[in-house]
Amino acid sequence: MKLLNTLVILSLLLFTSGCIAKKRPRKPVQKVVTVEVQGTSGELTIKGEVWADNWFAFYSGSSLIIEDSVPITTERSFNAESFIFKADYPLSLNFIVKDFKENDTGLEYIGSSRQQLGDGGFIAQFTDLKTGKVIAVTDSDWKCKVIHEAPLDNSCVNESDPQAGKAPCEYTALEEPENWQEKDYDDSDWKNATTHAESSVRPKDGYEQINWEQNAKLIWTDNLVTHNTILCRIQIKQ
Repeated sequence: MKLLNTLVILSLLLFTSGCIAKKRPRKPVQKVVTVEVQGTSGELTIKGEVWADNWFAFYSGSSLIIEDSVPITTERSFNAESFIFKADYPLSLNFIVKDFKENDTGLEYIGSSRQQLGDGGFIAQFTDLKTGKVIAVTDSDWKCKVIHEAPLDNSCVNESDPQAGKAPCEYTALEEPENWQEKDYDDSDWKNATTHAESSVRPKDGYEQINWEQNAKLIWTDNLVTHNTILCRIQIKQ
């Protein structure tokens, strides 16, 4: 009887070990590394943290501080960026944000069973490293302008051979307004950003690695789907 019990226990141990061995290793979580941006100056030392679907470029005034390190051409290019730069009040915080599109139809995975309209969204926060105070977050106070919208007719997604600029796959593409990153630029005709719930944007891959301030919101325009390239800006006084 003891021999039988021993054999049963050994069999269970071998079976369990085999199951564990067959499990696929978990994909390692990529750590968000904070980089210090060289060549900036000012009394403030600021830590910026950004997550975007899919790509962004951030400017302090008209000075480019950082671009998303993952090219927008990368499929599912979701990631977060953390960086340190110097600046002075009043702050002029400016973003170009792009959702992935294969071409001016605004579609993704054209010609495949996954042909679809994509959606965007981004979130950012800025912290004064001297005081530890969060001095700016994305919310509805930001002003945003759409410079690429496609398709103008959502039925484009059902086309077997969608052609950019041909109905129903027409689009609108505008140049960036001159001097839009400057502190004194008049953005009064820009719309306020729309805040979006996590359930709408479905942030992933880097988003959960940032300790977001409670007031930091996922923002875009009022259309996550066809507004593909947007400009967003805010001025922060001391």
